[in-house]
Amino acid sequence: MPVPRRAAVLGSPIEHSLSPVLHTAAYSALGLAGWTYTAIECDEAGLPALVASCGSGWAGLSLTMPLKRAVLPLLDTTDPVAAEVGGANTVVFSHGRRLGYNTDVPGMVAAMTEAGVAAPSAAVVLGAGATACSALAALRDTGLRTVTVAVRDPARAASLLDVAEVLGVQVELLPLADVIGPASPPDLLISTVPAGAADFLAEKIEAGQPVPPHVFDVVYAPWPTRLAVAAQKAGATIVGGFDLLLHQATGQFELMTGHPAPLDAMRTAGQAELDRRSAAA
Repeated sequence: MPVPRRAAVLGSPIEHSLSPVLHTAAYSALGLAGWTYTAIECDEAGLPALVASCGSGWAGLSLTMPLKRAVLPLLDTTDPVAAEVGGANTVVFSHGRRLGYNTDVPGMVAAMTEAGVAAPSAAVVLGAGATACSALAALRDTGLRTVTVAVRDPARAASLLDVAEVLGVQVELLPLADVIGPASPPDLLISTVPAGAADFLAEKIEAGQPVPPHVFDVVYAPWPTRLAVAAQKAGATIVGGFDLLLHQATGQFELMTGHPAPLDAMRTAGQAELDRRSAAA
C-alpha cells in the first residue's frame, strides 16, 4: 500500500484557489495513489501553529498572500531565490526539516518564455508588493539589469528597493498614472496589481496610447482583465495569471513529490475549472 501524503495551499482568503485542482490533476495523471491536496484558510497569526502541526504524513505546503514573507522565520533552510526576494511560496517537509522555496520566479520566467518573451529589452512593472519583487528577479534572470517600476505611493516601495539591491537590479520609480505615455512603450509590461487596479491603463490603451508588444497580467480570476482585453485588441501578446499559476505549481509539485510534473494534464484541468467557474458566474 502506498504511504498517504498530504499537501495543501494556505492563505486568506483561500476558498477560490485553483491550486488543489492543479495538484490533484497531477496526482491522478501520475497515479500517485494516497496523495491529497486541499485548501486551508490561514492568516499570519495562525501560520506558526499550522506549520508546527504538520507531521510525518505531510509532503509540503503552498503559500499565497499574506504568508510568503511570514513563513521565512519558520523555515530551517531557504533556497537562494526565496532569500533574494524575501518570500517563499513553497514549504517542503523532509526528514523533520522545513525547506523553503520560491517557484514564483522560475514560474514567471517559464510563462514568459512560453509566450515568446525570453529576453525583453526593457520592462515596466506595476506594483511594489511580493509579486513585483518576484517579477524583478524573473527579469534579472532574463538579463535585464534596469527595470522601471510604477507605483501609486513611492513611500511603500522601500521593501521592493531593498530586494532590487540584493538582486543587483537598478529600479527607476515612476508614478502609476504615468506608466504609459506618448513615447515608445517598453518591450514588456508586467502588472502585479489586483484585479481592477490596472483599469486606468486599459482606458489609456483604448484611447490610443501605444501598448507594449507583450503584456503580462498576473491576475487569473476574473479573466480576462480589462487590461488584457485592451492590450490584446491593440496587438499585444498576452501572458495571463493562469500561466504563472500553472508554472509555479509544476515547480511545487516536483519539489514535493520528486516526480516530473505532467504539465499538459495540469493545464487542461486548470483551464476546465476556470471555464466552469466563468460559466457559473
